[in-house]
Amino acid sequence: MGEADAVDRVDEPGTVSSLATDLRALGVEAGDVLLVHSSMSALGWVAGGPPAVVDALQEVVTADGTLVMPTHTPQYTDPANWSNPPVPDDWEDTIREARPPFRPAVTPTRGMGAIPECFRDYPDVVRGEHPFYSFAAWGADAADVVTDHEFDDSLGEGSPLARLYDRDADVLLLGVGHEVYTSLHLAEYRADFPRERVECEAPVVRDGRRVSVEFEDIDIDSADFPDVGAAFEHEVGATSGSVGAAATKLLDQQALVDFAVDWFGENRPRDEEQ
Repeated sequence: MGEADAVDRVDEPGTVSSLATDLRALGVEAGDVLLVHSSMSALGWVAGGPPAVVDALQEVVTADGTLVMPTHTPQYTDPANWSNPPVPDDWEDTIREARPPFRPAVTPTRGMGAIPECFRDYPDVVRGEHPFYSFAAWGADAADVVTDHEFDDSLGEGSPLARLYDRDADVLLLGVGHEVYTSLHLAEYRADFPRERVECEAPVVRDGRRVSVEFEDIDIDSADFPDVGAAFEHEVGATSGSVGAAATKLLDQQALVDFAVDWFGENRPRDEEQ
């Protein structure tokens, strides 16, 4: 969506003040722990662009709360598995050997959108060190949520997702759909269904040097996340509204994860069905 389309979608420009008003009307409050998934283009035209959205979120949550966004970097996964786009087979070794190491302070996000990419660079924002699945956070519990993110089982019990669960966080879908529910990955680790293990590798910086680290994970799968999200809304519910021009939902992360644990256990394939 281009800038002209963004102008056409709204009667007046979004501002820090108007976005903050919309967020409060939806139910976001000072002191909340809030995990945000977002689409800048869905908001319509906003004066100041992504920084205005970040400013509005910080204004509403306040420094007494904690604002969290995924700042993932799939460009550090195995290029042999890339599909959007794929790369030629004879490029793969060069990519693995030549790409600079993941560095939280400088490595850009990929596929996360303009708002998290802006947020990760904000003053007092702390970004985790996981080379695939880092999160960035600001506020009272920022460091406790995102630092010491375990590499193995990247989105499981040693991840920021589990720490958000323990803090009774809310999830804000700002112009995006159920398919982006990163928290559902935590449910994948907790649910009772067969999981395949995979070996992972990524370049990071240790003692000032580029080194390759290896870790293990489950083969995560988000293909059925829209089905889980729709079922959750139907059976449990979420608060719906608008922020700017963006259709927005606010929901309880603990309830979502607990629901998904049961849903995956009932709906993901069992050994005898594979």
